[in-house]
Amino acid sequence: MMLGQLALVAAALFTGAALYINVVEQPARLALTEASALAQFRPADRRGFAMQAVIVVFAFVCGAAAFLTEGDWHFLAGGVLMLGNWPYTFIGLAPTEQRLMAVQADDPDCRRLLSNWGQLHMVRTGLGLLSTFIFFQAVLD
Repeated sequence: MMLGQLALVAAALFTGAALYINVVEQPARLALTEASALAQFRPADRRGFAMQAVIVVFAFVCGAAAFLTEGDWHFLAGGVLMLGNWPYTFIGLAPTEQRLMAVQADDPDCRRLLSNWGQLHMVRTGLGLLSTFIFFQAVLD
């Protein structure tokens, strides 16, 4: 059961970080000028990716291991949902991130790209929330 609990904690940490980005950091960023928003976004995005990537892998590994030891498919489902953040990030989010890393503050698309990034990031929050819920149900059983 310890592996399942670790998977739950990791998924909850990921979800909390992702939710913080959507509810606190992104609205604050959008209140800034484009130049300031980009100056904040670029290092925050790199650091956030590094932190969240590790948590995603940890949650998946713990969930998969809990599935193998306990046989409850919910642990595997939660882990796969967490791992789904990787392809989504590279396919759904990365094109906008790459444009934000290259765009200049005076580009007319800058504000739209910043706003779109926040909306796209909500999917990551949703995947984390679903994973956390599934892990929670599995741990309760």
